[in-house]
Amino acid sequence: MQIEKAKIVELLRSRGDNALAQQADKSLPPQIDTDQHAEQLSKLGLNPQDLLGKLGGLGGLGQ
Repeated sequence: MQIEKAKIVELLRSRGDNALAQQADKSLPPQIDTDQHAEQLSKLGLNPQDLLGKLGGLGGLGQ
């Protein structure tokens, strides 16, 4: 699944994780592939399988 980096950053900020949001903004590419970037997402405390439900309320996902 493809997700825009901005959605990840927004999710982290909405959880109050501003430091992780800044880290994500600096370290992730503009388009994130949940399979390819699973390890990076995990380091940010995000489970790629859970992102679909969490990001659904933030305006949807990338194609």
